[in-house]
Amino acid sequence: MPFNSSIEEIKKAYRIKARMYHPDINPLPESKEKFIQATEAYEFLLANHDKGVSDEEAFRQAMEEWRKYRQDRARQRAYAYAQDSYNRFRNSKLYKTTRIFDATRIIYSLILSVLIIVYTIFGYVYRLRHPVPYFRNPNPIVFILLLLLGMSFFIISLIYLKAYLDSSKKHRKKQG
Repeated sequence: MPFNSSIEEIKKAYRIKARMYHPDINPLPESKEKFIQATEAYEFLLANHDKGVSDEEAFRQAMEEWRKYRQDRARQRAYAYAQDSYNRFRNSKLYKTTRIFDATRIIYSLILSVLIIVYTIFGYVYRLRHPVPYFRNPNPIVFILLLLLGMSFFIISLIYLKAYLDSSKKHRKKQG
């Protein structure tokens, strides 16, 4: 299309391309993307028609604006698609099942960490009160290391529990 095309010529050319690439008319898989490109080009040309692209520098600048415009539109489409896919996933049975598994895993890790702490303390105290002949007394360093392991596991489990509860609260706010 020449630099000095009128608005009517732009509209006429767009209608031809729109009919050619409209997804309802053209069954080819790339027709939808070409239709979107033609519509974006049409909108861009109408919006920038008054600038009067008449020389090479003005054309280069208009093409640079077009490239930026296309990038922004592509980013917006990608963001909308990503949000839509994510929202569909969050409302799926699979997501709800994984939430149940997450809660179960957190509860089991809390129980396991408490058991590690309790059995470490109980075992150490029991061995001190009931020494086994021919064995030396339990090592306090091993006791401290096992206790630290159990406590760190417990703290990590509490952090995961807090994150799970926070995400559940956010999910309920979005739902209701």
